[in-house]
Amino acid sequence: MSDFDVIVIGAGPGGYVAAIRCAQLGLQTACIDHWVDDKGKPSPGGTCLNVGCIPSKALLDSSERYEEVRLYSRDHGISAAPVSIDVAKMQVRKEQIVSDLTSGISALFKSNQITFISGHGCLIESGKVRVSSDAEPEQILSATDVILASGSQPLQLPGMPVDNKVIFDSSGALAFSAVPKTLGIIGAGVIGLELGSVWRRLGAEVVILEAMDSLLSSADRMIAREAKKQFTRQGLDIRLGCQVTAVAPAKEGCTVHYRTTEQDQSIDVERLIVAVGRRPYTEGLFEPGCGIELGERGVVSVDANCATGVRGVWAIGDVVGGAMLAHKASEEGVAVAERIASGGGHVDYSAVPWVIYTHPEIAWVGATEDELKSEGIEYKVGIFPFAASGRAKAVGATDGFAKIIACGETDQILGAHMIGAQASELINEAVLAMSMEASAEDLARTVHAHPTLAEVVHEAALASQGRAIHKVNR
Repeated sequence: MSDFDVIVIGAGPGGYVAAIRCAQLGLQTACIDHWVDDKGKPSPGGTCLNVGCIPSKALLDSSERYEEVRLYSRDHGISAAPVSIDVAKMQVRKEQIVSDLTSGISALFKSNQITFISGHGCLIESGKVRVSSDAEPEQILSATDVILASGSQPLQLPGMPVDNKVIFDSSGALAFSAVPKTLGIIGAGVIGLELGSVWRRLGAEVVILEAMDSLLSSADRMIAREAKKQFTRQGLDIRLGCQVTAVAPAKEGCTVHYRTTEQDQSIDVERLIVAVGRRPYTEGLFEPGCGIELGERGVVSVDANCATGVRGVWAIGDVVGGAMLAHKASEEGVAVAERIASGGGHVDYSAVPWVIYTHPEIAWVGATEDELKSEGIEYKVGIFPFAASGRAKAVGATDGFAKIIACGETDQILGAHMIGAQASELINEAVLAMSMEASAEDLARTVHAHPTLAEVVHEAALASQGRAIHKVNR
């Protein structure tokens, strides 16, 4: 007889959600996770809660508030003494938020009667998992089903070892004790732009080196162009088409050598962040020869249902590739739990939103114009600027626009792309509309409260019909 119905390895957004859903469905569930905080206390939540989504958003909020008071409070008639930033206190706030949320997961496990085991889980064979830790003797557990949810870790560049003293990965860059005078970032993706925004607002001179010739190549071109304009205006020095060739120690920090199509160049920075992406975390996840196969870029190979080639073994989240997004991992966790319990379960991969929490925020879901052109699909576009929104003007958030793309034949919404205030929240309306296979007219005929930022999305839908109210239709 098995010890459990389901064992989940990993307690990140995929693993802990999968465990909770399994328990809700009546399955006796255990969750194994090796993450501990700086005091050695178990800290479920994975990269997202510990050194990713949550702490980065805490710092983004703190830095945005600082810049708002320092630069824009006078516009509201608010005067303040010289504004300063206490980085240590800002970090304490961030850590408290992380602690509260990870403790919350522990409470959820307890209330759902999930057995949480602190340690490293390794799949031995179908239905068998070894757990090892420094504190407890090794043990072998059995389960009918096993879910691998080990997540991902930052990529490192050859010859640029991360020491978190001069050269930092994304985790280390969240824990700076002081604002560097100069900061270099390799990679202008989501992580590079968000971390660059935090430390620029607090006073660092930030240079971002991106190997690609365009910014945010997976985003809609109009959005990417607007983002480049906004970030440059704010003071981020984004250099495209830069291939970093070497990093050498310098008197204060390091010298970053890079190559462009024109010439070899270099910059001196006090600190350097390597933010070139992430890779699946599979070290020690399974025994060689157990039947688990790795595919391209080291992902665990699974079928369309997240099932591996080993009976009763599933894999979800960053470890299986695709979009490395916490919410994608969570939905896969729910779907796999339901497949185990009842044979059902579904994830709509065509309606998974992307968000970048810069200022302005960037969000999108579905197809871009370029993708539709390449597929030969006829489409129509509606665009509406935040500058024409009464609420946006009232709150001083007039940068950016919303863009709705609908099928030229059926009017079904195929994509939504936004750059502007609260885009991370506004995109969810478009996600719901696409999930319900709504048309642009459906969205256009939906009554939106006034005055709200959501009216920008409403007007973009109206614009796709050639009947926006608060801008000239062409």
